[in-house]
Parts: sequence; structure tokens; C-alpha cells
Amino acid sequence: MKKDIIIIGAGPAGLTAGLYAARAKMNTVIFERFMAGGQIASTMEISNYPGAPEGISGPEFGMRIREQAEAFGAKIMDVEVLRVDFSGELKKVYTSEGEFEAPVVIIAGGTQPRAMGAVGEDKFKGRGISYCATCDAAFFEGLHVYVIGGGDTAVEEAGFISNFARKVTIVHRRDELRAAKSIQEKAFNNPKIDFIWDSVVDEVRGNQRIESFILRNLKTGERREITPEEGDLMFGLFVLVGFVPESKLYEGQVEMIDGYIPTDETMMTNVPGVFAAGDIRVKRVRQVVTATSDGAIAAIEAEKYLEGKK
Repeated sequence: MKKDIIIIGAGPAGLTAGLYAARAKMNTVIFERFMAGGQIASTMEISNYPGAPEGISGPEFGMRIREQAEAFGAKIMDVEVLRVDFSGELKKVYTSEGEFEAPVVIIAGGTQPRAMGAVGEDKFKGRGISYCATCDAAFFEGLHVYVIGGGDTAVEEAGFISNFARKVTIVHRRDELRAAKSIQEKAFNNPKIDFIWDSVVDEVRGNQRIESFILRNLKTGERREITPEEGDLMFGLFVLVGFVPESKLYEGQVEMIDGYIPTDETMMTNVPGVFAAGDIRVKRVRQVVTATSDGAIAAIEAEKYLEGKK
């Protein structure tokens, strides 16, 4: 099926690109295998987006952009992209619903949470291990929760989790946090937040859910087993150590740097007709506002590219 523009990913970048492309009367399709909004769909509140002084929830924000894009004519399909071929003038995208082709593709696949790499981690995803505080914090109300990580996200989310948990312990592999000083200050002043330094989780143990995990001190090599406190049947383990670009599909198709896709200022990759926008792109700042900006630029420049091909 032939389109003018194929957009892969329905996060803020992809949806904004779709909105601009459809508004320019281009035949536009957006592919998304999960929920519209991308990572932002798991955010409780967006309070730093211009024009939303009262804040807005991530799911609502994503749904509003989706509705706006659809109102202009963009088609959003809940499908999985299986492979791509960008070698010809018409770029081919193979999905779970068949083959599509277009002279322009905008890659807006975003990122996914990075795993901590402990033995048994995969087994307990959703059974004690979570990668989304907004999604799961309420499940651990009144319990002890451990947060793995020391960056902005980990420390901010630890504060959010403390609204539900009896106690939050941040486990960090270094002896100081990497989060912004203002964020650190809030955590240090929160009586419900404690810290374990220079340590990593080596192994997660249990049957149907987490029953313990092995903590290793990177300086001393000491290993100790962490179990639920007396009176608790379980605890929570939130892994918040960054993100990995969703770019495996594009290996050998476009240039990459550590899995991220470099572009010029028009958002075009090294392949003519293939653009990238949002968190999957090589960039210094990854925020909702920069993602929407990328998406708008990509769509506007894609339209110019198509006009030049006529």
C-alpha cells in the first residue's frame, strides 16, 4: 500500500509529525505497536510544556495529539513493524498487517527503559520489578521500595514513589548522585528516602514474585541478600537507569551512533527521504517539547523534500 509519508512511532515526535504532515494534505500513516504517546503515556503529569500551566497527564497529552492528528486525516495503525528496506526511491516498511511503501519515512520510535542486567531480572518483570513509577507505585503502598539508579529520573521518581511507599531506598553504583542539585536536595530532605552507595543488584530471587535480591558493593566486593522487612510479604524494585533507543530495525539501513540516529538540522538521516525525530535521534536534550519540535521540523522538511521530487 503506497503512502506519501510513513511515520514509525506514535510518541510526541511521531504524532506531531503526523499532525503536520496530514494538515499539509499528505497521505500519512503512523505505525505504533503500543500506546499512543510513547514514554509520555506513563508520566503522571507534564508540568513543563508551554501552554499547560496547570499540568496535564501523559496519557491525556498523548491522546489529545492523537485526536488532533486524526482530525487532520492521519491514519494511526496499531501494528508492529517487522523490517524496513530504505534502499530504493520508495522506502518499504513491512508490518504485521502487510507491506507499505512511501518516498518518505520518519523514524520516531523513541526509547525503552534500560535493564539493570541482574540474573533473574526478566523473570520478575511485572512481579516485583517495575520500570515505571507512575504505572506501578500505588501497588506498593505501605511497603519498602528500592529504586535502582542515581540520575534525574531515578531520584525524581523516588520522591513520587515515597507518596505511596513506607520507605524508599535509592541504590546507586557511585558514591554520589548524578541528578541535578535541585532534585538531589529534595531527595535528601525527604525523611522517607534512604540511600545505599557503591552498589549494584547482581541477582533477583523468588518463585511467583521477588523474595530477595543480592546486592554487591563495588568497592569491597561484599555481597548481601536483601529480604522483605519483618511483617512485609514483599517489596518493590524499581529499575530507573536510563533508556535504550528502539533502533534495531534500522541497523544497516541508516547511520547510527551508539544506537541513536544522527540527522542534520532538517531531521534527515544520511539516507535521502528518511528522517528521524524525537528521542531516537542523536541530541543533547530529550524532553517532550524537543520531541514535538523535531516532529514538526521533520514533517515540514519532508513536505519540501516531496515537492522537490515532483
